[in-house]
Amino acid sequence: MESDGGSIFLQVPESQWIASNDLAFAIRDTYPVSPGHTLVVPRRLVATWDGTTAGERAALLELMSEVKVQLRDQLHPDGFNVGFNEGAAAGQTVFHLHIHVIPRFTGDVPDPRGGIRHAVMGKGNWQQP
Repeated sequence: MESDGGSIFLQVPESQWIASNDLAFAIRDTYPVSPGHTLVVPRRLVATWDGTTAGERAALLELMSEVKVQLRDQLHPDGFNVGFNEGAAAGQTVFHLHIHVIPRFTGDVPDPRGGIRHAVMGKGNWQQP
């Protein structure tokens, strides 16, 4: 998904950014799983959370919070899933760190219990053997 040794995220023009700060920017996901699904991305090409600086981590978290406020105001979701995939085994396909901010709405799935735990198929519901 990367071209010319760079990141597809760095090819998104600033005019399409939802929000930004000195070290990060936010864009809508090209393949959203819910309305408003947004990605928060460091401006520097870095693949993993551990590869970021303390300043970048602070900037990413600050921007994630700002995005959530925007989404609450615009879409009035009932909740959020927030997280990132790190490494191919965890499903990372673009090796430029990005935090998914996924608005959730009552009834968008039959049983949301377990949330992010469903990343490992069949293991999300701790209440069933």
